[in-house]
Amino acid sequence: MPNIPLVHLAAAHAEVAEEVEAGFKRVIADTAFIGGAEVAAFEREYAAFSGVPHCVGVANGTDALELALRAVGVGPGAEAILPTNTFIATAEAVARTGARPVLVDCESDSYLIDVDAALAAITPATRAIIPVHLYGQLAPMERLRAGLAGRDIAIVEDAAQCQGATRHGRSAGVDGIAATSFYPGKNLGAYGDAGAVVTADAELETAVRTLGSHGGLKKYVHDVIGVNSRLDALQAVVLRAKLARLANSNTLRRAAAARYDALLEPVDVIRPVTLLGNEHVWHIYCVRIPGYGTPVRRDRVLARLNAAGVGAAVHYPVPVHRTPAFAGLGYTEGTFPHAERIAPELLSLPIFPQITTDQQEAVVAALTAALAG
Repeated sequence: MPNIPLVHLAAAHAEVAEEVEAGFKRVIADTAFIGGAEVAAFEREYAAFSGVPHCVGVANGTDALELALRAVGVGPGAEAILPTNTFIATAEAVARTGARPVLVDCESDSYLIDVDAALAAITPATRAIIPVHLYGQLAPMERLRAGLAGRDIAIVEDAAQCQGATRHGRSAGVDGIAATSFYPGKNLGAYGDAGAVVTADAELETAVRTLGSHGGLKKYVHDVIGVNSRLDALQAVVLRAKLARLANSNTLRRAAAARYDALLEPVDVIRPVTLLGNEHVWHIYCVRIPGYGTPVRRDRVLARLNAAGVGAAVHYPVPVHRTPAFAGLGYTEGTFPHAERIAPELLSLPIFPQITTDQQEAVVAALTAALAG
């Protein structure tokens, strides 16, 4: 029986173990655990990698999104538009600012935000639109920017799954502000929770840094009510070591995705679509198991794969508007037909830079058997 994890954190650690150990020793010797040289260096390096001048390290990806939203003026009485097919943290970040999440549907093929629906959902209270760069590719930002031309509405990108991805050669945050997560399973993963905000705007960088450090940039000076959300130096050590290898890791992910595309061609699944102009980084390789809008067939296939030693999973089983946490928004079943049809059919297959051709062939063989069972 194969034992193929969804992500292979042990293999990722093995590649950087010596460098991380040496970095930890530096931090402990300096006793600079919060901020300090390692964090500053990582912020410079990740900004350069992302093609933006500014990066602020924070405690996690949800904080990153909330701080970015607050920096552009999202707060009580405001609305922020986002797709319903996302991890709940996107909506949580909006709610934590005191604003109202306004949900819209996704496209039926790419599963990215429906730009036309987002623009149609704008009201006088709209302060921001949050395109979620789902699974490793960017939403159609040029269409969104064109639709918002002349309007005082910010774009706050949820870039938690797209480290290194580009659209027409441009990275998340180059035209405004983007929030990302370094949760361990991300393409760039820490050894715990961590996140960052990247931006081309110096004023937004200052606002995020201020809000994330108890509302001030100097000790015991508190200009606004902020929070405690800072990147610690030990996580910065890990992230710096992995960042140096991220471009190559993403290349390996693209090669693995191409192998899946070829292996799955004769299999009864719907393969993922990459938008023209996108450089995908394949944080998740997600197929759909045709099941006529119910999760029964998908869940049986998933159970069989797991029993066969294949670490498949689901991202994400329930759209935000169908969760109890956001039932109060008042959206009824059928409001977002694409997201509701897609969610019960989604299935994520193992993908990580170190995955081998033999492992991928074993995954596809197990999937074929599970579909036939």
